[in-house]
Amino acid sequence: MSSPEALDWLLLSLGRAFCTPFSVFIQIQGCVICLLLGIGWALAASVRNREINRIKYNMRNGNNFAFLCHNINELEHSNQVNLPTVTVIMPLKGFGEHNLRNWRSQITSLYGGPLEFIFVVDSTEDPAYHAVSRLVSEYEDHVDAKIIVADFATTCSQKIHNQLVGVENMCKDSKYVLFLDDDVRLHPGTIGELTKEMEKNPNIFIQTGYPLDLPSGSLGSYCIYEYHMPCSMGFATGGKTFFLWGGCMMMHADDFRKDRCGVVSGLRYGGYSDDMTLAAIAGAHKELIYSPPVAVFPHPLASDLNFGRYWNYLRKQTFVLESYVTRTNWIMNRVLFVAHCYLSWGFVTPYVMAIIHIVAALRFYVKGYSYEEMAYGLSLVGFLIVCTFIALFSMWNLTRIEVHLCNLLSPEAPRLSLATYNWCLVFVAMMVGNFLYPISAVRSRLSQYINWSGILYYLEDGKVSRIERVPRSKDMRPVFTDLGGKHLFGKKGLTRRNSFMGFWSSLAQWGQPKKHA
Repeated sequence: MSSPEALDWLLLSLGRAFCTPFSVFIQIQGCVICLLLGIGWALAASVRNREINRIKYNMRNGNNFAFLCHNINELEHSNQVNLPTVTVIMPLKGFGEHNLRNWRSQITSLYGGPLEFIFVVDSTEDPAYHAVSRLVSEYEDHVDAKIIVADFATTCSQKIHNQLVGVENMCKDSKYVLFLDDDVRLHPGTIGELTKEMEKNPNIFIQTGYPLDLPSGSLGSYCIYEYHMPCSMGFATGGKTFFLWGGCMMMHADDFRKDRCGVVSGLRYGGYSDDMTLAAIAGAHKELIYSPPVAVFPHPLASDLNFGRYWNYLRKQTFVLESYVTRTNWIMNRVLFVAHCYLSWGFVTPYVMAIIHIVAALRFYVKGYSYEEMAYGLSLVGFLIVCTFIALFSMWNLTRIEVHLCNLLSPEAPRLSLATYNWCLVFVAMMVGNFLYPISAVRSRLSQYINWSGILYYLEDGKVSRIERVPRSKDMRPVFTDLGGKHLFGKKGLTRRNSFMGFWSSLAQWGQPKKHA
C-alpha cells in the first residue's frame, strides 16, 4: 500500500471511528461544555452590568461621585467621621513593572475613615523593600503607612507568614483587616465599598473580589487570562459565594485577635494557600463569603510573560489542590481535581477530532471520493463551531462589561480597552491551557512539593511539613515571579531563560529524584 493510499485509509478509518456512539458522546460533550461556559459568562455579565446601570442612573440623578458610593449623602462629614478603622496588609515579594502603580492605587484610596497600610517583606534584600520605602517616604505626610520585615517563614508559606506578622502589628483600634496582593490595582472607592458591606451585614466572614486580566500579547499571558475567566463566574454573583481569591480579602480584625474559627492556627501551622485555607475554614463553620459586584480589579500581566512562567504559575495553581485543612476539604479537592482534569481534556478532545474530520473531508474531496460516511461527523463539527463562537462571544461580552465597569470605578485612571485583546490567541490559549492542566495536576499529585519564588514547600497530610530555600547560585532558583515579571533579587541574581524549551525540560525531570522543582 502506497503512502497516499495508507493516508486515505487512515483518515477513512478515523472518520468512521469518530462516528461511533462513544465518539459522538465526546463531541456532543464538548458542545455542552462550550454552551455551559457561555451561559455562565452571560450570567456573570448580567451581574456586572446591573452595577454599571446603577452607577449611570445615580450619575444622571446628580451623584457625580457614584463610583464612590450609592448615596451622595454618605460623603457628608457627619457620616465620614463615624467610619471604622481599616488596616490594609500587603505581603510583598519582588518588584516589577506594574507594582509601583498598583501600590499607588492602594494607598491613595478615597476611603474617609481611619486607614493604615502595612507593607510586609521577608528581608531588606528584597527589591520590594527599597521600592516601597521610597513610596512611603513620598506619602509620609498624607498616609499612615509602615514597612515591616517579617523574616523567613518556618511553619507555613512565606505569604501567610507575612500576613500574620502584619496582623500582629496592626492598630489596636482596627475593626477590619484587608489583605491585598501587590499586583492588585484598587479603585478609589473599593475600600469604602467593602467596608460598607461589612457594616451592613456583620455576618460576612470574608469579603473578596477577583482580577480582570489584561494580557500583554504573549501566549503565556493569554493562557493566564483564559484560566481565570471560568473562575470569574463564581465571583460575579453580586453576593454570597463559595469561592475566595487571596488577592483581596477583607475580614473582621477581631477574628484574628481571638483566633475565631481557628483562622490564625489554621494558617500558621502548615498553611500553604491563604485563600484555600480560609475558604475551607469558612465552609467547615458555615461562615459567609461575600463578593460585591464592584470588586473586580484590573490586573495587568507582565509584558515579558513567557510560556515557561505560565507553566510555573499553572503548577502552583494545581498544587493548591494538594493542600487541605479537614477531611471534607480533602474530599472536595479530590472532586475538583477529577472534575477539572476530566472537563479540561473533555474540552480539548472534540477539537482534535474535529480537525481530523475536516482534514479527512478535504482529502476525500480533493481525491474526488464520496465522503457520505463523514457527513454525520461533519454536522457535529459544525455544531461544535457554533457552540465555540457562542462561548467566545460570551467571554468577550463579559470582558467588555468588566472593562467598562473598571473604567467607571476608576475615572481618573487611563482608560482600559478591548482593542488589545487577540481573540484568536484566546482560543489557542484555551486549547493549550486545558491540555496542560491535567498534566500539571498529575505532576502536583505525584510530587507533593513546589518551588514558589525560590522556596521549596513540601506537603504532608495537606500541610506544609518542610521548607527549603534554594541557594541563589542554583540554576533552578527563579529570578522572576510568574505573572508580574517581578525581580525577586537584586543585581546579584543571575538571569535564567524560562521559555517554552524550559517548560519541556521541566517535564523531562519527572522521573528524577526530588530536588529543586
